[in-house]
This record gives sequence, structure tokens and C-alpha cells, in this order.
Amino acid sequence: MFTQNQIAEFKEAFSFIDSDKDGLINKNDLAVTFDALGRLVRDEDLKQMLSEAPGPINFTMFLSIFGDKIAGVDDESVIKNALKTFEDGDSGKVKEEKLRRCLTTWGNKFTQDEFDTTFAEAPIDRQGNIDIEGLVRLITGRAQDDAQEGA
Repeated sequence: MFTQNQIAEFKEAFSFIDSDKDGLINKNDLAVTFDALGRLVRDEDLKQMLSEAPGPINFTMFLSIFGDKIAGVDDESVIKNALKTFEDGDSGKVKEEKLRRCLTTWGNKFTQDEFDTTFAEAPIDRQGNIDIEGLVRLITGRAQDDAQEGA
């Protein structure tokens, strides 16, 4: 599923995340990693992340999880929960500028052009808010399904 170079990169990432070097990624390892990236994450969010794996996260499980992610098996709830980390209160919306700043500043950074291209079709209101549910429908292709059913 992966090239040797990709496996080497995943091994490096796994080693970075496995801060206690016990060969397993646990809640503390995730907390330390997020802290190193300058992001505070709630305990319940860490537990949720770990619950996505069917068992202890060793390197083999880590590769399996990423294989599934690369294959595009994220369901709507995973995408929605990811976007909700940027949500303004309980509004169901995220400020476009906030999302832009986060996605072009941290992690696997988008360029401004990549952000513009990726979110060109996003449901943005006049106040610059992106509707999370609408964006999830767009990402998953459900928006097209809904339009076809209405036709």
C-alpha cells in the first residue's frame, strides 16, 4: 500500500508522536505531541482520537489507520468533528479567516492559492462564516446527491 519512503516517513512520525518510546501511542503521547505543536486539546478529544483505532496503536495499527485515511474512508462524522474544532461556539459555523489562518499556518500547510481553490465552493455567508454542515455535504458529495434528488 505504501512505498518504502512513505513507510520511513510514517515511522519517523510515529517515533515523534510516541513520546515515551514504548512502541504504542497513548493519550499522553497525543497530548505531548499537540503541546509541541502549540495546540491544547481537551482530554475527551484525545480519547475520541484513540477510540478510532480498534485496538492499541502500535506502528502496524498506525499504518493501517493512515491507509484507511488515504483511501478516503473518512465518514461524515469524522470530517464534521474535524471542522467543529474550528467552530465559533455552537453556531455550526466557522469563520473563513480563522480556518484560512489555521490551515495556512500549522501542520501540513496550505498555500493561499490551495486554500482558495479548496474552499471556492464552500457555503460562505455575507459575514464570512462557512456553514459546517454544508461544507461536509460538499466534501462528501452529499450536496450533489441532495441536488439530484430534488431535481
